[in-house]
Amino acid sequence: MNLNKAELISDQIGLRALNLAKAVAVIPELIHAFDLEDPAVVIQPLAESLRQATGAEYVVVGNREEIRYSHPVPERLGQRMVGGDNYAALMEGESYVSRATGTLGEAMRGKVPIVDANGDIIGVVSVGFMLDKVASDVDRMLYLGWLFIALSLLVGFAGAVWIANHVKKLILGLEPHEIARLVHEKEAILQSIHEGVVAINREGRITVLNQSAKRTLGVEGDQPCQGVPVEDLVPNSRLLDVLVSGERQFDRELWIGDVPVVVNRVPILNPAGEVDGAVSTFRSQKELLDVYRALKEASADVDQLREQAHEFSNKLYTISGLLQLNRPEEALALIHQESLVAQNQVAFLVRHLSDPVISAMLLGKIMRAQHMGIQFDIEDSSSIAMYLSFEGQDVLLKIMSNLLDNAFDAATLLPVAVPQVRLFFTDLGAQLLIEVEDNGPGLPADQFELITRRGYSTKEGRHRGIGLTLVRRLAEAKGGNIYLEESELGGACFVVSIDKSLISQKDNNL
Repeated sequence: MNLNKAELISDQIGLRALNLAKAVAVIPELIHAFDLEDPAVVIQPLAESLRQATGAEYVVVGNREEIRYSHPVPERLGQRMVGGDNYAALMEGESYVSRATGTLGEAMRGKVPIVDANGDIIGVVSVGFMLDKVASDVDRMLYLGWLFIALSLLVGFAGAVWIANHVKKLILGLEPHEIARLVHEKEAILQSIHEGVVAINREGRITVLNQSAKRTLGVEGDQPCQGVPVEDLVPNSRLLDVLVSGERQFDRELWIGDVPVVVNRVPILNPAGEVDGAVSTFRSQKELLDVYRALKEASADVDQLREQAHEFSNKLYTISGLLQLNRPEEALALIHQESLVAQNQVAFLVRHLSDPVISAMLLGKIMRAQHMGIQFDIEDSSSIAMYLSFEGQDVLLKIMSNLLDNAFDAATLLPVAVPQVRLFFTDLGAQLLIEVEDNGPGLPADQFELITRRGYSTKEGRHRGIGLTLVRRLAEAKGGNIYLEESELGGACFVVSIDKSLISQKDNNL
């Protein structure tokens, strides 16, 4: 590379000498001076002034016999030019650059013939730059080049160090492998958390969607989500409102399909405090309600057990008193009466229900009804002989439990003497039917769509309006439906139908 630069600089100096010689060779005063008796009188001062003006080492003009008419050393005027490189210019009329040794030393010389008005060659112009000076110029230019390169490297290195420190500061001083590990860890955490997470950029397009959010939104595993407008996937997410307002929203209720969820929405801010995006986390309200209901039922069971323990304690004291009064017949009758009631309830459920889980749930409802002072009757003709699948068992549990809970609440709303709830179920035919009625205030038939709509409830408080919506969704998912009728007891009567083939156990031997 340096050799190429040196050659390029030398070539440029040679061209400079040649161009200067061409300019001198066409000066009219110089050409006319050849006709004078002593041409050097005119040519010497002209050539010297040009030499001094251009920085050339010498500008020598000679005639065809190579006799000098100009020279930097005046004593050498009239002497023969040396170097032996004038032949091509004087004899063939060529212009060229040569390297030769003259009286001043080795030089790079531009040679140009002098032609008179008739086109005849009458002399030659030789402009020279000394090679040692050319070498020093080359060295100087190379030095400047190296200096520029070194300066560029220094600036580049300083810039690289500054950029590296700045980037490292932005990435909290982490190394690349640490960043990669951190990204993998965050991704694993994000995908494993139970809450759904949706994040969008400032254009409202999805950048993050974890597995829990995909399940809640019903997104297939291979369905592309990155870059999709959030409104296309979750039309009512309200994340775009957060982009505009920059306000945080916590514990807001939202329905995604038929699933009620509790949502938090927060903006993503850049270091300048501007909103760069938004993220939403949500969890199923149904799961929270299930936990709440389970805790409530567990608490109710504890109260029932405490009350039953108190009642049994009283009965034990009664039996003890009868025995102390020497009345063993009455004590035995009381014992037989209590055990007979319990045995009859269990025996009825075992006889009429093939699924022990449903039987256990109904036994718990019977105990709860007794605790609430409700007369809970299961019609004698009720029967489910089919074997339920695990999914069918879950569906039936949810439907019966929600309908009975609503009926218990409704039966206690009116100041009647005895609140009543009646249950009937059968699996005769292609449909499994469930009928729950009460003697509460009832519900208008024309409001059926309203009362089964999500979020609607006639009861006060949060977490209401879920049960009937869930029952309707489950029934429709299993090829059935829910109907509202007027109860013979005076209140409401809900009838639910389910396609047996969708909840039955395919192999009874399993």
